[in-house]
Amino acid sequence: MKALTSVTIYAVAERAGVSIATVSRALRDPGLVAAATRARVEEAVAALNFTPSRLGRSLAEGRHAANGIVFPDLVGPYYAEVLLGYEEAAAELGRSVLILGTRGRADPTAQVLDLAGRVDGLVVMGQTVADEVVASIVAGGLPVVLLARPPALDCDTDTVTAENEVSAAGLARHLLDHGYRRFAFLGDPAGSPDVAGRYTGVAAALSDAGVRPPAPVRCGFDVTAGYDAAVALLKRRTRPHAVICANDEVALGVQEACADRGLDVPADLALAGWDDIMTARFVGLTTVRQPMRKLGATAARWLHERILSPSSPPHRKVLPTQLVVRRSCGTHAQD
Repeated sequence: MKALTSVTIYAVAERAGVSIATVSRALRDPGLVAAATRARVEEAVAALNFTPSRLGRSLAEGRHAANGIVFPDLVGPYYAEVLLGYEEAAAELGRSVLILGTRGRADPTAQVLDLAGRVDGLVVMGQTVADEVVASIVAGGLPVVLLARPPALDCDTDTVTAENEVSAAGLARHLLDHGYRRFAFLGDPAGSPDVAGRYTGVAAALSDAGVRPPAPVRCGFDVTAGYDAAVALLKRRTRPHAVICANDEVALGVQEACADRGLDVPADLALAGWDDIMTARFVGLTTVRQPMRKLGATAARWLHERILSPSSPPHRKVLPTQLVVRRSCGTHAQD
């Protein structure tokens, strides 16, 4: 694996026991810094093989600097909402943003490492790169916040996620209360920590009720992927009573496939998604609402704090989610 070769000004400052502004002054105009302090900075620079960057100097001197954020994809309302939250918070903090989407990249690791060498801090979202890559970036001294993925192995990083397992179990129990006993789950747990948590919660609730959990039907996150997965699902000899989807876009694809085949949701097939995007509200889709903009905003604020205080203890936060019951899962007493 390609290693991150650029060490940041934060690592030098921490090793020398001084501020990043002092490091900048010692390198730019040594006469402004006491001899003992300058010696500590020079020792840290030599030990870490540090090469000053334009962005590092700009931050140390109080000028405008950039943060980076890495997304698995840039298409779809979920990513758009997270990005809006991130950009709004970053703008309030006076930070510009460089955005990288890794989907379709021939070498995403190289792209992420290149971005890491050009920014003053980095947010890594989802399963975009392996834990070793994150650890390499952190070891190079760059402030990092993980978004919608668990903490990287052997790596103390700020981590913000949305709750998945408990709400997914609650969704499954709600569908069980309707009397459904044959389930399908559309989504790829191996491709996303969020989806893995959702599947785990659904499977646990079904098992507790004596219902055998279905193997996940692996598919992408968009409407087309949901439609194609539903077409295959509806060809089975035994059709499921209820379909739980990894996100709302997949569920909308399932709904479209049902409509094309003359099937009614929920009379012929109950349906649920995840996220609570705007369209879900208009089509009456039962789903789990997650705070998409708050995820992005929290990551932006934490990265700013990490840049200013690189040695502070890491933040870990799980934002709550909420089951939203609508007509797609069946008739309810209040309907």
